[in-house]
Amino acid sequence: MTQQLNKQAFFEFLSATVVKVWKEGSPLLPSVRLAQNWLETGGRIHEWNNLGGYKVGSGIPNAYWKGRTVCTSTWEVYDGKRVTQKADWRVYDSVYDFYKDQDLLFAKSRYDRVRAAKTPEEQTAALYACGYATDPDYAAKLLSIIKSNNLRAFDFQLEIQSDTRSDNKSEEVEEDMESITVYVNGKKIDDGLYDDSKGITYVPVRTLAEALGAKVQWNGQEKRVDLTKK
Repeated sequence: MTQQLNKQAFFEFLSATVVKVWKEGSPLLPSVRLAQNWLETGGRIHEWNNLGGYKVGSGIPNAYWKGRTVCTSTWEVYDGKRVTQKADWRVYDSVYDFYKDQDLLFAKSRYDRVRAAKTPEEQTAALYACGYATDPDYAAKLLSIIKSNNLRAFDFQLEIQSDTRSDNKSEEVEEDMESITVYVNGKKIDDGLYDDSKGITYVPVRTLAEALGAKVQWNGQEKRVDLTKK
């Protein structure tokens, strides 16, 4: 069954799965993945669960893609001109399976720059540079979605918990959250999220740490962030 969701409902529906695959080692930043999903679908989730415009290509079925396909119209940009054409897309049993199969694509050497990117700016630019999309405005469109919907709050989460909940680690971004603004020494540095039901504040680690004069190192394999005083 096809679902047509507005932006808030769309991001709420997908955020838990996006964070789950990120914790499992996905190279794609949650903010970038959510933005890409919106850009590619406009909030419409079809029964084939392909939220990133992943074509059949020359791939073979695997644990996440069983080989099913669907053909629809799309458009690409060639030599500066927009061309409408038909394309065959991969069909998935679930959104989770789509994400995991897409990550297999990003594991290829072609996408080295995507895996090496540390920020949404770097990663969106890398997606276009590596040939994921032909639209020359692809990176700019993704960044616009990220910024206008505060999606960076899902990246490099730092949990600041109240004393009464200091032993309760949050396992995923919950739906019932309020946007907040983060200031350091009276200067606005970024936006974040506050979960009133759990007493947890989520802020981008890199932005906060660097504003406080700390160096940030990210270990993707161990899912570990090291903050070092400069």
